[in-house]
Amino acid sequence: MSLRILLMRFGIAAAGGALLAYAATTPAAGAEQEDPRKSEQIVDGEVVARAGLVLRSAPTRGGSVIRVAHYGEIIKIYCRAEGQSVDGSRQWYLLVDGTWAWGSARYIAPFKAPRWCDA
Repeated sequence: MSLRILLMRFGIAAAGGALLAYAATTPAAGAEQEDPRKSEQIVDGEVVARAGLVLRSAPTRGGSVIRVAHYGEIIKIYCRAEGQSVDGSRQWYLLVDGTWAWGSARYIAPFKAPRWCDA
């Protein structure tokens, strides 16, 4: 197995672990908590893929398909991370749309630069 593939798998596993840790420390439904979509850290962006953008469960083309965002749709970006290259761009955005799906930054035009996921 190449070092590149090993590092990519490690990165995906680390991102998944971080999401699980977040879920484990988040109060139960109905408990007083802040909605992440209302956070100042959320950045709006627009889908610029003419045929629509496939949103995935991981920042790779191999991630499970969650849904398709249509051209011109305004989406909410929680953070950005490095992932599999898509047409020369390795950045992916974690979207807050109720599913926490990943979309390639190559096909999303953010209104301002989102923060890095590990920040």
